[in-house]
Amino acid sequence: MKRKVILNDAAFEMDVYAPLVAKKCEPGQFIIARVGEDGERIPLTIGDYDPEKGTVTIVVQAVGFSTKQMLKLEEGDCFTDFVGPLGVPTKLNPEHKHVIGVAGGIGSAPVYPQLKKLAEMGCNVDVIIGGREKQYVLWAEKFEKFCDHVYIATDNGEVGTKGFVTDVLQKLIDDGEKFDEVIAIGPVIMMKNVVRVTKPYNIPTSVSLNPIMVDGTGMCGCCRVTVDGKIKFACVDGPDFDGLTVDFDELMARQRMFKEEEHHVNENADRICNLMRGVE
Repeated sequence: MKRKVILNDAAFEMDVYAPLVAKKCEPGQFIIARVGEDGERIPLTIGDYDPEKGTVTIVVQAVGFSTKQMLKLEEGDCFTDFVGPLGVPTKLNPEHKHVIGVAGGIGSAPVYPQLKKLAEMGCNVDVIIGGREKQYVLWAEKFEKFCDHVYIATDNGEVGTKGFVTDVLQKLIDDGEKFDEVIAIGPVIMMKNVVRVTKPYNIPTSVSLNPIMVDGTGMCGCCRVTVDGKIKFACVDGPDFDGLTVDFDELMARQRMFKEEEHHVNENADRICNLMRGVE
């Protein structure tokens, strides 16, 4: 790990030296990282990459045991595994003239390379970044380098519009803005609500799904999602899908499957077996 930056009280950013991964990365792809031989395999969408420096940038929210272990890594430390790039690269349409990204929380990271690539292709790009308060609004300065407009929404109105990203998107549509596509990445409920806004106008809407995932090659079946009534695997068919056809309710239910186990692991993370105390 080459660099670590604490972004707020929940998220951190890392530059990881992984030259073989960096030279193959494309927007929309992800990696699977593991800390420790017994560590959980964590899928993380790639936020940025530099083939010349050999680095891959990831943004992580430290909410579970494994991501909290990741947060403990310092510059110079190594991941046990850092596998990728995985998934299907985002299909960016060169004919699109105006695309807007909608990012919630750490969703700013995976939205970033997609909009950046579109801008390089000559497309006019805007972005709406949302967070509960100012500290959760991520990468606004990075987006300003190539986006025509950077809109911000916070729940408490500390910065930008008071409200949600969907409020900003709806107002832009009501004001007559025309979008060839909306790229929405963030919490599942946010992506679901973005689709509620865009669907009546039949605006193509891409979402990035990050369900429970184990192997990243489609063998375990944990990452299955229902898209247009058909079963898809986020790791090999995605992670990007047509948001207008995603079964978000099923996805949210599946994401709650291991909440109890995660809570148990977090509660017992610092406990030491009595037998181990005897050895010490």
